[in-house]
Amino acid sequence: MALLTWIIVGLVAGVLATFVMGGVGYGILGDIIVGMVGAVLGGWLFSALGVASPGGGMIGAIIVAFVGALVLLAIVKAVRRTPRV
Repeated sequence: MALLTWIIVGLVAGVLATFVMGGVGYGILGDIIVGMVGAVLGGWLFSALGVASPGGGMIGAIIVAFVGALVLLAIVKAVRRTPRV
């Protein structure tokens, strides 16, 4: 059951973050991965900043994963825009 929750949170956060960042998406599997990595990154960021998760339960997890996914996609965009030598 926990794996299914991670997948749902990852999918929702990944799709929302991709939409907000103006991307075309990475497909269902890619969005799930973006959301799951975003959840880990967001959890680390919230912990490092001493910020509590807004809300509780799955909604709080989606918000934290969404914020982390936004940061992840911003980093990916910045790396992709770097001129290649």
